Amino acid sequence: MNNPALGDAAKLIGRILLALMFVLAGWSKISGYAGTQAYMASAGVPGILLPLVIIVELIGGLMIVVGFKTRLVALALFAFTIVASVLFHMNWAQPMQQLLFMKNLAVAGGFLVLFAAGAGAYSVDKD
Repeated sequence: MNNPALGDAAKLIGRILLALMFVLAGWSKISGYAGTQAYMASAGVPGILLPLVIIVELIGGLMIVVGFKTRLVALALFAFTIVASVLFHMNWAQPMQQLLFMKNLAVAGGFLVLFAAGAGAYSVDKD
């Protein structure tokens, strides 16, 4: 890109957009704790893992927004997103589940790009 400032602004906006879903999901799991545990159990995932899920989504998402340890967190959220997709969105007999799976693949791809590109100048990382 010929304009580094524009590229760094795009990275900032991209980080915010990628992270927003995770921050909001993590936060909503706190207020809907029991319901989320029941949903996880219905998919065969132990509810005891919910605090870890909340930390990954909420703290990981906020780390992406501010650009702290971006490459590492992007890789972790890439893996988290793939695992969540396989566990919760494989019932493709329901078109919405197929759509959610594909959306998650796109988000995972965004995290891979962020891993490769780094956070940019408007971040704690400054890479």
